[in-house]
Amino acid sequence: MKFTRRPDLDPQTRIEIVKNVWINQGIYGRMTQLAQEYDISRTFLYQLNWAARHHLEDLFSDPTHLVESPNLPLESWILLLRLEGNCSIPSLSAILQRMEYRPSSVGYLSETLRDYGRCVPSTLSMPHKKVVFYLSDEIFALRVPILVTIDAQSTAILKIERASDRTAKTWERHFKDLGTHRFHSLGMASDRGVGLKAGYQAACKEGFWVCDQFHEFQELYNRCHQLERKAYSAIAKEAKAAELFAKAKSESTLQTRLERYEKAHHTCKHAIDKYDELNWLLHLLSQALHLCSDSGRLRTVEEVRSDLTVILSLMADIKDDKLPKFLKSIGSHLDDILVPFAQVESIHAELLERVPQPTLDALVLAWHHDHLSNQSHGKTKHYHQQESCYWLDFSEGLLGEQFDELKELVFEKLDSIVKASSLVEMVNSIIRPYLNSSKGQITQETLNLIMFYHNHHRYKGGKRQGKAPIELLTGETLEADWVDLLIEHKRKADSDTVVASTPSLDLMPDGDEGLRQVEIPASHVVLDSHADSDHPGQAVGAKAA
Repeated sequence: MKFTRRPDLDPQTRIEIVKNVWINQGIYGRMTQLAQEYDISRTFLYQLNWAARHHLEDLFSDPTHLVESPNLPLESWILLLRLEGNCSIPSLSAILQRMEYRPSSVGYLSETLRDYGRCVPSTLSMPHKKVVFYLSDEIFALRVPILVTIDAQSTAILKIERASDRTAKTWERHFKDLGTHRFHSLGMASDRGVGLKAGYQAACKEGFWVCDQFHEFQELYNRCHQLERKAYSAIAKEAKAAELFAKAKSESTLQTRLERYEKAHHTCKHAIDKYDELNWLLHLLSQALHLCSDSGRLRTVEEVRSDLTVILSLMADIKDDKLPKFLKSIGSHLDDILVPFAQVESIHAELLERVPQPTLDALVLAWHHDHLSNQSHGKTKHYHQQESCYWLDFSEGLLGEQFDELKELVFEKLDSIVKASSLVEMVNSIIRPYLNSSKGQITQETLNLIMFYHNHHRYKGGKRQGKAPIELLTGETLEADWVDLLIEHKRKADSDTVVASTPSLDLMPDGDEGLRQVEIPASHVVLDSHADSDHPGQAVGAKAA
């Protein structure tokens, strides 16, 4: 049904309609008569009645809620649009001009954001020694490396810096600076960056390095996708050859097209077989890298080594020119791939001192399915959630009152095992849009702001939903939103006025020498973005505006 607006119904007429509706409420048939009288629909009649009731309730209710709230401060808009909305500074300027905020020039916004960036550190600092597991990576802005290190459990950015290069010496300084800020590394997971790996081993001799499994097997999965596309292409060619054969008329044409079809069919079957074999072996490879077996028993290094050796040998039997090169590289790195399972063996022995083996297997299965449910969707996610609940109920029946304590212990120990650095790639994906919006021209101050925003904003979904990375790292709940925290941090820094007392030969009328005391506003103080974050507002230099 289509409705059109009646231009002849002026506001006074509409008020009269509402008055009649209000007076005749509850009288049978009266609404239909009014609709016919004014030549309007009953739907429109009820809409007018609802609107009138809504506005009258506002008019006669407590007037305090009718007072308009003050406009959001300009600095809040700047931070929200730049960090939460990921607006470029020119776009931010255009938005603020349209909303009639002043000042809103590009230069003013750029300097304001730079001032905020100077007030927050590029390295987190802890009051006491904090044991963490590093995930580190490099991201580039116009060929300038940005070095990032996060905590594996909380995903908090521990340090982010715009470096001159990515050599081992630079990474070594990076990790030593984290040590100065009271972070102690159990280990680090990363790709095979030469400088990154060497720098970590030089700075953290007690920590162990874990190769990223995603990068190790990425070439195999890429090759599997290529073989899949080739198989579909071969299927299409076989179907086309069959269609041409069916349209042939003469005997010679039939014979020629039959030979072409047989050749296409052979090629198609070979392509499908090659893809199926590699795809199935990759599925077995993924299962072999799980921390536990299907029965819940935690796997040992030798078990995983044996399984991987068999799977890689079966892959080598696939007749493909490119696979031998990838398999040779993986075989040479096998010891690195097995490093997390040495940690699994240690944790297994530790847990057996507190939990009997059958109960431990049940709790491990509950953790395993819970872990997989976070990576799955749809029916698969529902299946893993059901399995996790089942094994938790089973464990609770065996443990009784000790269930909560031992379940938390087992889950915490297994969560501490790191096999990949994919979470740091997630952080890189958060940083990348800011690089794009600034066309790669990113400063250390902007990186400091991104780090503060990431660490203090709360996740909107996933298993960390409702928690900020800094809360997960420190265990302390934030008292306010990240915008309010950043503004308050900036105001505290601005309130600390720098008083520079310098001896000067000031020629006084009586010829005496005097001391001139110069007071410089904090907004004109140059702060070192690499300063110790215990004193984020510490001035290390000053200049007159």
